[in-house]
Amino acid sequence: MNLCQPPAPLQPGDLLYVIAPSGALREFTAFHQGVAIWRDRGYQVELSPGFDERWGYLAGTDVQRRQQLQIALNHPRCRGLLCARGGWGGARLLENWSWQLTEPKWLIGFSDITSLLFSLSQQGISGVHAPLLTTLAAEPDWSVQRLFDWVEGRSVAALSGKGWGGGQTDGLLLPANLTVATHLIGTPLQPNLSNGVILALEDVGEAPYRIDRMLTQWRLSGLLQQVKGIALGRFSQCDPPPNIPSFTVEAVLRERLGDLDIPIVAELPFGHDGVNAALPVGVMAQLDGDRGILRIKS
Repeated sequence: MNLCQPPAPLQPGDLLYVIAPSGALREFTAFHQGVAIWRDRGYQVELSPGFDERWGYLAGTDVQRRQQLQIALNHPRCRGLLCARGGWGGARLLENWSWQLTEPKWLIGFSDITSLLFSLSQQGISGVHAPLLTTLAAEPDWSVQRLFDWVEGRSVAALSGKGWGGGQTDGLLLPANLTVATHLIGTPLQPNLSNGVILALEDVGEAPYRIDRMLTQWRLSGLLQQVKGIALGRFSQCDPPPNIPSFTVEAVLRERLGDLDIPIVAELPFGHDGVNAALPVGVMAQLDGDRGILRIKS
């Protein structure tokens, strides 16, 4: 991937559009709490028509969800897109579709939104791997403030985790949900990792053997051998099935990643089911595998 530029900083009063590009909305109380946080900050938040549609497990048909996306992108005053929730469906929108942007706009979300963040980065625009509207209200104050700081043009503090060694490196930060990113391998949405990428991974609800299977695919494809560093967030609800012989998820991560001879930092505060610190996509970052620190350099 190439260096991405964040859109112009937001400021209270700006118009933001809510889109639901993935799964059908289920957590309505949490959703409205998330919207309220942005509005309380002073932003105008517009709910896209059909954001609460349902088509099976999706938030409307592909045509309806693409329409939401395009309306937000075409609106002359809209400065950013707030994703309602994850689930599944974002990648479906990107088949035979391309971004039509008159100016860069913010895209904020994580989990299934990984596919949209990857695609936007191919346009040279940095989105933010950050809480969805359904998860924002559960964030501690410092995490909410971190998101506002970044999108409003201020620097953000370094994150601390558990260093697994490997020294220090600089590279382009690529945060992702492991499962979603794995299913983009071999597609046009697969990022180029050969020019200095720090891969930041998280996941939820995947048994250790499935984490093993995905990382093995990354190894067999030669992609893991290309990255300069790996930042690991939370792998929640990834405990082994009861009464079945298994490694722990940490043991799998160490075994599948430990021989890459690159800086690795684990237990960073991002991902599902806990603090999800905002991480910009495609900007320069520094990873210190000895001290356990991830720092955004932009």
